[in-house]
Amino acid sequence: MERKSGLKWGQPVSYRVIYGDTDKAGVVYYANYLKLFEIGRTEWMRDILGKPYRELENSGILFPVVEVYVRYKAPAGYDDLLTIHTALKDISKVTLTFYYEIKRHDKILVTGNTKHAAADTTGKLTRIPKEISLGIKNL
Repeated sequence: MERKSGLKWGQPVSYRVIYGDTDKAGVVYYANYLKLFEIGRTEWMRDILGKPYRELENSGILFPVVEVYVRYKAPAGYDDLLTIHTALKDISKVTLTFYYEIKRHDKILVTGNTKHAAADTTGKLTRIPKEISLGIKNL
């Protein structure tokens, strides 16, 4: 399956499924894919923005999740080597929306989106800092 075009893709991230990721049926528990989304998003920021998410937090900007969508197409199991593909799908004055594809080899197992609102350390919504939005728009 071809990658969605028009998105700002980061470098793929590999993840080996551990036993603790699975449920009684031996497949990755559905909510654990959100952890994989977070891994992909964190590495996207490091790769594309050139700084770890921790630096954004230390500068007083947070990006809490305000919306999630997940589409499960096929299961992953214990010891599967997965690849997390992450792209920026949309940016507004206060939100970032990421798109994800979780693959085993070239087969897409899960797709999804997360939307994040920019907030200060008190939880008040704020504009995305110019250095971030300009950096992203210049990709």
